[in-house]
Amino acid sequence: MNMKRRRRVVITGIGIVSPLGVGVEENWSSLIRGESGIGPITYFDASSFVTRIAGQVKGFKPEDFISKKELRKMDPFLRIALAAARLAVEDGKLKISGEMADRAGVILGCGLGGLTTIEEYHKILLDSGPKKISPFFIPMLIGNMAPGLISIYHGAKGPNLSVQTACAAGTHAVGQAYHMIRDGMADIMLTGGVESTITPLGVAGFNAMRALSTRNDEPEKASRPFDRDRDGFVLGEGGAVLILEEMESALEREARIYAEIIGFGASGDAFHMAAPAPDGEGAARCMHNALLDAGVAPDEVQYINAHGTSTDLNDKYETQAIKTVFGEHAKQLGVSSTKSMTGHLLGAAGGVEAAYTALTLDRQMMPPTMNYENPDPDCDLDYVPNKAREAAIDVALSNSFGFGGTNGTLVFRRWSARQD
Repeated sequence: MNMKRRRRVVITGIGIVSPLGVGVEENWSSLIRGESGIGPITYFDASSFVTRIAGQVKGFKPEDFISKKELRKMDPFLRIALAAARLAVEDGKLKISGEMADRAGVILGCGLGGLTTIEEYHKILLDSGPKKISPFFIPMLIGNMAPGLISIYHGAKGPNLSVQTACAAGTHAVGQAYHMIRDGMADIMLTGGVESTITPLGVAGFNAMRALSTRNDEPEKASRPFDRDRDGFVLGEGGAVLILEEMESALEREARIYAEIIGFGASGDAFHMAAPAPDGEGAARCMHNALLDAGVAPDEVQYINAHGTSTDLNDKYETQAIKTVFGEHAKQLGVSSTKSMTGHLLGAAGGVEAAYTALTLDRQMMPPTMNYENPDPDCDLDYVPNKAREAAIDVALSNSFGFGGTNGTLVFRRWSARQD
């Protein structure tokens, strides 16, 4: 499509449920203060596990958003998705009705779906037999039920999709929603990511991969992206839904605009099931593709919300990828990993971090990378260490890289009604 004919896409509502709290203001204030949402696992007895800490959602009461009758039919990830969507719709003062409904859709990313439900009903099957399995078992666990339920609750009759690309799912969902609006397939999209897999099987599985931090005695210091002493990521849960809207529609209804999305890039490593491609080659291509889609030069970017998982190779190779794409300008960038406070939300990470990046532009403040205490010679960029920073930010990126070598990058611009 000719660049001049692209429709502009803005963010007009944000809903977040995360280890830092419920809603925009709780999340933002915790981010800026550098507070950690990571602590001991309380959902099950983790005393025999190698890792006994996680980023559980904070202050979340599902019954505040969903009736008790409906809650019984929902896995935790569905509860989070519906709550985040309701928060976004309320924040954006959006009511989907009439002819608008056909042009309003939902795309949500999710990595593993209803793992809690799978574990629960597998036990029921073994203990009591197949006749005790609920008819809601399958609907409770499939990933596409999150966008499905959101569309049902809010009357969105446009495109309805689920993206399941591991840790890049939320970013890919937002990117696809952006392209749908930009290219005329929809006018409004509710999009983002959701995940809830802090379960015995989830923790045991990542422990078997030796992927998780074992810093159990200092939970708040366990996630330490780019730090020399990082020892793995911290499993988190949560979700974010953003309202993406065609600019003219948003202006017509006098919506509050947080930021503009101007580009999306994706790539595949074609290398390994779990490890990133050497030197971040795939991540570099992804960021390059996103900048090309946005039509901006590398030196126009001021900030990157990094994937920054706190794992050895990811942090090293993402740093190398940034240097490959940005050259000397890489030293001028603020690069922070909000996973240092939330943990790694898997399929929800890209959605939550897209929300945080939009807020970074809206409020002209870079969140910190917490626990950056011992510099790693291989990680030598400005990671906004340990303290939030006021800064003039016009263009920002958000990165997500997932198992299977799937990569996604979003490009955001500070909101301005002008067309550059």
